[in-house]
Amino acid sequence: MKKATVSIEGMDCASCAINIERSFKKTPGVKSARVNLLAKKGFIEAEDFVTKDDIAKAVKRAGYSATNVEFEGEDISSEMPSMTKTEHEIMREKKPRFEIKHHFSEEPKKSVHEGHEHGMPEDKEIKNWTKRMWLSWLFTIPIAAIMMAERFLGMILFDEKITSVILIVFAFPVIFILGWPTVKGGMRGFFTFYFNMDSLIALGTIIAYSTGIISYFIDVQDYSGVSAMIMSFYITGKYVEALARGRASREIKKLLELGAKSARVLRGKEEIEIPISEIKIGDVMIVKPGEKIPTDGVVVKGESAVDESMVTGESLPVEKKAKSNVIGATVNQDGILYVKATKVGKDTFLSHIIKLVEEAQGTKVPIQELADKITGVFVPAILLITILTFSGWFYFTGDLSTTLAAAISVLVIACPCALGLATPTALMVGSGTGAKNGILIRKGEAIQTMKNVKTIVFDKTGTITKGKPEVTDIHAVVRKEYLMEVAGSMEKLSEHPIARSIVEKAGLKKYRDVKSFRILRGRGVEGKIGSKQILIGNRNLMEERKISLKGHDEELTGFENQGKTTMVVVENKKVLGIIAVADAVKEDSVQAITRLNQMGLKTVMITGDNERTAKAIASQVGITEVIANVLPEDKAKNVMELQNHGMVAFVGDGINDAPALKQSNVGIAMGTGTDIAIEAGDLVLAKGSLIGVVQAINLSKATFSKIKQNLFWAFAYNTIAIPVAIAGLLHPVVAEIAMALSSITVVTNANLLRRKKI
Repeated sequence: MKKATVSIEGMDCASCAINIERSFKKTPGVKSARVNLLAKKGFIEAEDFVTKDDIAKAVKRAGYSATNVEFEGEDISSEMPSMTKTEHEIMREKKPRFEIKHHFSEEPKKSVHEGHEHGMPEDKEIKNWTKRMWLSWLFTIPIAAIMMAERFLGMILFDEKITSVILIVFAFPVIFILGWPTVKGGMRGFFTFYFNMDSLIALGTIIAYSTGIISYFIDVQDYSGVSAMIMSFYITGKYVEALARGRASREIKKLLELGAKSARVLRGKEEIEIPISEIKIGDVMIVKPGEKIPTDGVVVKGESAVDESMVTGESLPVEKKAKSNVIGATVNQDGILYVKATKVGKDTFLSHIIKLVEEAQGTKVPIQELADKITGVFVPAILLITILTFSGWFYFTGDLSTTLAAAISVLVIACPCALGLATPTALMVGSGTGAKNGILIRKGEAIQTMKNVKTIVFDKTGTITKGKPEVTDIHAVVRKEYLMEVAGSMEKLSEHPIARSIVEKAGLKKYRDVKSFRILRGRGVEGKIGSKQILIGNRNLMEERKISLKGHDEELTGFENQGKTTMVVVENKKVLGIIAVADAVKEDSVQAITRLNQMGLKTVMITGDNERTAKAIASQVGITEVIANVLPEDKAKNVMELQNHGMVAFVGDGINDAPALKQSNVGIAMGTGTDIAIEAGDLVLAKGSLIGVVQAINLSKATFSKIKQNLFWAFAYNTIAIPVAIAGLLHPVVAEIAMALSSITVVTNANLLRRKKI
């Protein structure tokens, strides 16, 4: 199986997205497909035999254009068979923004910003609609003046035949030049049976325009001028809608603008300035006060405070010194830093943030399924209603002019766009607002689920605590130096944070040779030093191996009651000593847990530590329920048991948290943790603060509230407007204005989410 992302041109309504999804799903080998109208992208999961050409053809079959198809982790330069040379050259210019797999080549990678150097898709769309809007009104205003003079002032400016010719001539460029993309796309649906919003507008305007010509032969009112006004109001509505959608994606634009454009690097002994795209892994960059750090790296020289607020949402500057990791696009404040580049291009932290936000904006929440189902049948249903309206009016009145007015009004007032935009616009603004606060939404469904969570389960190490344990006490039975030599040599082979703290405390210059080393997950380690069998681990491991702790229980209990993790060092079943390790609680953990408790949520801590240590930590932060002595592989089982009493969110940061993150209804990964944990999370807290959990819940409630409001207004509008049009109570131009306002209202309401404080 492989994943593909396709950029699509020509979409401008919800029905367009539904039609393309259907076309994708009819393609052999495509397992799932979703299309995001706002992002102008399709996201596909398909069998390995599906090619770029197959995907491009599926888009074309629905009546649209695929401008860029890329498979995850694949170089976009691979040829698409059906493309002409010119098309392929265009594809080569539009390099993919992100790739999941890492590049191991030493060739310089493109900066995340380069793929956007020609502006966001919304910018191009706004320019297009702006030009079409002004030109359409240039022709429509004279039409409106003639019609208004006759209707409201009783002024007959020209002979009836001349007036009709003027209206037909002036309306022609509005409908068949400026409105041609709409007319062409809409009428194509009648041949492919992939109907969309444009199908209704195209049919309505063509019928209205045709009356101007037909009026020369039969007695019918000339609506050709009305057709131009309908199209002009439609184009104006699309322009305003594009502006609002541009505001909805503002956070993505801000993220793209964060990065530095150039870097000052050392090449040999020479200091040179190069474009950001030419930075290579291993380059040493010189960052002066007030400058942005060009890319992710590690400080090799210098000390300074770095403002990371624009990337992580952390308001206070973070102190950096040699060996400190730094994030690209953050701002160096008060000292010169020499930074060695460790990640460039699409592998940087900022690139991953943008990728996560774009993926979130491409997902769908469960409530959207209902809107999609209705949108999918909406246009055919309106066409049927229009036929029935025409037949009914003509049967009862016999007046063709009145009948046509009612039919045209039904066509142009119906609005599937409002339904289709209700959810994705709110989700786009919500994910952007989250990103601004360091909350990255990986899966849109988490927005709907998070508000219903009853229990929040926290991993201890690195989640509630800082994840940087330090040795606080050493209870040695033998010589202390020998105890630490044995412990340091053994733990050197483990990557566990506790092991690293013991190695650091031991401070050995030379380590003993260890054989038959084995990690006992969640309990400790064992191995041989010379002929002696060494065992280092917690109380549970000692009980399992039947190691007597007689005479040491008082020390163990004392350390555990202080919230410290104890590691017993054993040589040939004889206790050499006890090493106590403490991991300080994060500064804001108490505040976050207190707020969650006040919100009526059940908070639980899960840990591999013994019960005494676990309860001591839990009491510090206000958690009343503790699940202790849990092996890493059993965390998911505990989450499953808690799910019997309601929805569960799990917050964790380590590799061993991934199964629990997957099992939970909402997995929340700490951005400071491992890549595996982050990939398993539905939400990612970029700054690693538990306050982000509170903010995520508030964001979920606010975003879902906007989605429900938008869906209500969209349903209410169509429920009221269509019957009014059927009754013949609306002039076609008024009907078109109402339709345009419905979409604008939904998008504007979603943008109000930006003002919400989370």
